[in-house]
Amino acid sequence: MIFLPKTRSNFQCLEFDRVSPDKSLSHRSIIFSFLTQGRSEIENFLDSQDTYATLQIAKTLGAKVQKKNQRIFIESPKEIPQQANLQCLNSGTTMRLFAGLLSSKSGQFLFDGDKSLRQRPMQRIKTPLELMGASISSPYAPFVLRGNSQLRGIEYHSEVSSAQVKSAFILAALCANGESKYSEDELSRNHTERFLTHLGAKITHLQNQICISPLTCLLPSYKIKIPNDPSSVMFLVVACLISSCVELKVSQVLLNPTRIYAFEILKKMGAQLDYEVVEDGLETIGNIYVRSSELRGVEVSTHLSWMIDEIPALCIAMACAKGTSIIRHAQELRFKESDRIATMVLNLKQLGIEVGEFDDGMEIKGGEFQDGVVQSYGDHRIAMSFALVGIRRRIEVRGMECVQISFPRYFEFLKFFTDFKE
Repeated sequence: MIFLPKTRSNFQCLEFDRVSPDKSLSHRSIIFSFLTQGRSEIENFLDSQDTYATLQIAKTLGAKVQKKNQRIFIESPKEIPQQANLQCLNSGTTMRLFAGLLSSKSGQFLFDGDKSLRQRPMQRIKTPLELMGASISSPYAPFVLRGNSQLRGIEYHSEVSSAQVKSAFILAALCANGESKYSEDELSRNHTERFLTHLGAKITHLQNQICISPLTCLLPSYKIKIPNDPSSVMFLVVACLISSCVELKVSQVLLNPTRIYAFEILKKMGAQLDYEVVEDGLETIGNIYVRSSELRGVEVSTHLSWMIDEIPALCIAMACAKGTSIIRHAQELRFKESDRIATMVLNLKQLGIEVGEFDDGMEIKGGEFQDGVVQSYGDHRIAMSFALVGIRRRIEVRGMECVQISFPRYFEFLKFFTDFKE
């Protein structure tokens, strides 16, 4: 069902090209340059608070960074300082991936973040990195990482399916002595493996286990154009679905299979949604087409690690659907910028939606939103999700400034949908 604009005369047609560059790839395009030789070029880098933290830490560690004509050029330092204070702001990706990278460097590195990041668990990287030979002073930030230039390769199973934990392990294992193996119960998002394998790193898969061979030399520099972030596009897709008579096309979207599972859930709910692949290299990139649709309830219990950032927006779609939706095995939501299970439940109830809370998820009965006031709890995904309610009702979301963390231009795009409401 790939359709083009103006297929229906009574539909408003929207087409977006530049939305919001992918946050995951923006982080990685900076951090992975420390494993390369030469100058790398990054086009369409996300300009947000989270990625700013990663870029500033790269400079603190000695990387040469130049911005020119909407591009970033970065060259890794020949030597990394023996001591550094690294401020990660709100970014768990920044903290965990740089910890993995620096675990093989002799020196002491103080990691810290904002109030929210200080509450997020770091034991999940502390355990494997210490088994390899590094040292982390605390299971929560602030902590001191003491690196070890003689890391040992290990075999490790993570109790948590997390791309951040896996990426930290991979970055350490690439600089260890001997092969390492990493497994998790459910395959998490795979940007790190795809990116580094594309550059020549030896990382092989066997079901839910990956084998990492140490680098024998630096990887080559790279050029990358960051596509649109499916986690950000998700909010525009839901906006279209719950609007009346709107068709939407978003171009140049990252279509990595581990990033578009939330869209597949929407399709199970009855969403008229389709993809068109236009490029399949370092990552799969293409276009997304969607049309306002009547949604129905659905049960979700698998691949939660593939849509941990999209579930808040998915909950808004569930609240607008006919019937009851259930989310289970999503306990990881409790360890994000807020406890997203608790904050979604509180806000949905505040707006008149019938919702039940489980330890690992929630049950949402579709209904009609009431006008109301809700809190963002400092969580950008919560803030953006409840802003969607404004398409249907009068809504105030307090603490919207946190949207700057991942999608600074969000309200520019959301305005198109609120202008169309009847």
